[in-house]
Amino acid sequence: MKKYLGEISLMVTAIIWGSGFVASAISLEYYTPYQIMAGRFLVGFILLSAVFYKKLKFSNKKTLLKGTIIGLLLYLAFALQTVGLQYTTPSKNAFLTAVNVVIVPFIGYLLYKRKIDKFELFGAVLAIVGVGILSLKLSSDINIGDLLTLCCALGFAFHIFYTAKFVKEEDPVLLTIIQMLAATVIGFIVILFKGEMNFSYEREGINSLFYLGIFSTTVAFLLQTVAQKFTTETKAAIILSTESFWGMLFSVTILGELMTIKMIIGAILILTAIIISETKLTFLKKKHLKEVT
Repeated sequence: MKKYLGEISLMVTAIIWGSGFVASAISLEYYTPYQIMAGRFLVGFILLSAVFYKKLKFSNKKTLLKGTIIGLLLYLAFALQTVGLQYTTPSKNAFLTAVNVVIVPFIGYLLYKRKIDKFELFGAVLAIVGVGILSLKLSSDINIGDLLTLCCALGFAFHIFYTAKFVKEEDPVLLTIIQMLAATVIGFIVILFKGEMNFSYEREGINSLFYLGIFSTTVAFLLQTVAQKFTTETKAAIILSTESFWGMLFSVTILGELMTIKMIIGAILILTAIIISETKLTFLKKKHLKEVT
């Protein structure tokens, strides 16, 4: 039962991140991308510390180190995605970021000699194809933005992998708090050096930033960290890749974007990828055995 609760939590995380596309679009009218990152991680750290302050006394050097590592990976991935977006199209940026789904199983294989599950790998590839159909506008040219976004995908892949690894040994809530603290510190160092300490205080900008901080950061990353205690990193990556589907759905319902056949095909492929990685097609084997008997 815990396994399914974990996977449901990851799906909720993907839905929240999908809704965050709208809030991000509004936030960018008032803040720079680096201000948004620093602000959302600060909100996340303050809220989590306020709610789970009793857990802080159980932190030790190992927990601090592990939380800092995933916090660094998280900020680095977001920063590379942000910079990459300045030089490439949003559709390419979304697609190349989602490549982390395919990278995750290979990290375990190359670094820790873990066996790659063929169903999870096939599901990961299928999810990438689905995200590509859903979001990608074809163009053959490759630029610096594409390369930076691929590095961002690598960062998110390592973040998912090491979150899954560390959460088996540590308190997921405590890991999330330390992760938020590390990302906040880096975020404010960056905007200090960039001279972007003047924040807008207009209501719409603040509301959108708080939405990103409360839901897309605090709730979503807490759910992700806790959920990864009960499922594999590859399954987690596949489920989280549905963010692009939910982003499309929210864009259609809230921003009035037109639904296309391409979107529907992409969504079906992503759903199929989840079913394959989740069930390993055991229902087909059972059906075959019944027919034989």
